[in-house]
Amino acid sequence: MNHPAPLKIAVLGLGYVGCVAAACLADQGHEVLGVDIAQAKVDLIDAGLSPIVEPGLGELVAAGRASGRLRATCDAATAVADSQLSLLCIQTPSATNGSLDTTALLRAAEQVGTALRQHTGHHVVAVRSTVLPGTLEQFVLPALEQASGRRAGIDFGLVYHPEFLREGTALADYHRPPRTVIGARDERSAALVASLYDGIDAPLVHCDLRTAELVKYTDNAFHALKVAFGNEIGSLCRAAQVDSAELMRIFCLDTRLNLSGAYLRPGYAFGGSCLPKDLRALTYLAHHHDIQTPVLDATLLSNQVHKQRALALVMAHGRRPVGILGLSFKDGTDDLRECPTVELAEQLVGKGFAVRIHDPDVRLSRLMGSNKAWVDRELPHIASLLVDDVDTLMAHAEVLVLASRAPHVATAVQRRRQDQILVDLVRLYAGRPADGDHYHALVG
Repeated sequence: MNHPAPLKIAVLGLGYVGCVAAACLADQGHEVLGVDIAQAKVDLIDAGLSPIVEPGLGELVAAGRASGRLRATCDAATAVADSQLSLLCIQTPSATNGSLDTTALLRAAEQVGTALRQHTGHHVVAVRSTVLPGTLEQFVLPALEQASGRRAGIDFGLVYHPEFLREGTALADYHRPPRTVIGARDERSAALVASLYDGIDAPLVHCDLRTAELVKYTDNAFHALKVAFGNEIGSLCRAAQVDSAELMRIFCLDTRLNLSGAYLRPGYAFGGSCLPKDLRALTYLAHHHDIQTPVLDATLLSNQVHKQRALALVMAHGRRPVGILGLSFKDGTDDLRECPTVELAEQLVGKGFAVRIHDPDVRLSRLMGSNKAWVDRELPHIASLLVDDVDTLMAHAEVLVLASRAPHVATAVQRRRQDQILVDLVRLYAGRPADGDHYHALVG
C-alpha cells in the first residue's frame, strides 16, 4: 500500500471506532494522539494494549506505541492544538424515546472549538459518530464556531466521514472498505480526509453533509430489513417443507435484480401484474400457517401509504385541471394492471378533479385479456380521460403530474407554461428545474 504524507491527527473517543481508526492511522505512518475521558483507556493505549477486543488490533496498538506514532491523553486541547485533523469518534447512544443523545459529541465539539482559538494553522474537524441528517449543520457547526470564534469553511474545515466497520472484521473493513464516503462543505477539507485513503482500492465518494450523515442509517436499515426478510422467508420455508438454505442460495444467484441496485431508486409506488399479487399470495400462505410476517405484510401497506402521499401532493395545490403524463406501470408497455397511476387518476376523479391523461403506449382499442378486464373493472371511464394529443393535455392542465420517465414526458415538460405546477412522482429531475417554485417532487 502507498502511504499518504504523514499527518498529525487527534482522535477523540477511544471506543470501538476511535481505537481502530487510531491504530490503523498510526500503522499508515501518521502521528496519532488518542483522546478519551476515561483514564483507564489512555493508560492501556500508552502501555501498548488495546482497550477493546478485536482480532489483530492488540498487535497493531502495540506496534503503534512501540514506533512512537500512537499515544493517548485525556487532554483534548493539547491533542487538537498540535494536529491538522481531528476525528470525532464519540458515541451517540439512543435516548429513551429513540432519539440520539449527542451530549458527549457536542461537548467534544466545544472542546475542539476552544482549542482552535489558539490554533495557528488550518484544521479539519471530521465527525465519524453516527448522527442523523442535519446534526452537523444545526448543532456541531454552531458549537465549533461559537467556541472557536472562527468560521467553518474559511478558518477551519468541517467534514462528516461515516464509518462502516464491523466488529470482528474491523481491520479488514478499514483497509478494504466497499466505499469511502466524505461529506464536506469545502473541497480543501474533503481533500485532506481523502488523503488518508491514498493507496486503498475502493470508490471514494464526495457528497454534502446531510447525504453523508444518512448513508450509515440507510445501510443499517437495509441490513436489518434483509435479516428480517430472510427470517420470515425461512419461517415460511419450514411451514412449506422447503430447505431455506437451498432456497436462498438460488435467490442469491440473481445479481441482476435480487442482490443489486435494481429497484433501489426512490420514486413512485410499485404495481403491475406480479409484485402486488405475489405479495398477497405469500402473506396468505403465512397466515394460513399462522405465521406472523410483519415485514411482508408491511410492504403492501408501505406501498399504499406512498400512493396516498402522491395523491396528497397533487391535491395540495388546489387546482382542479390536472394532466397526467404517463399511465402504464412500466415505461414502454401498455400494462395497466394494478398500476398506481390508474389508482391515482381514479381517486382524483372521485374527488372532483378534471383529469386528462396522455401515454402514447396506451391505446384502449389495443388492450386485451386480463389487462383489459382489469381496466374495465377498476376504471371503466378511463376512455374519457385519455387524450392522444399531448397539446390537448398541456392546454388543459394547471397541474402536470409526471408519472413516467419516458422521453415523451421530458419533451412535454419543456413546453410547459410558466404558471403550470409540476408534480414529479418519478424523480424525473435530479434537482429542481429552473422554475423551482412550481416544482414539487414526491421523493427527495
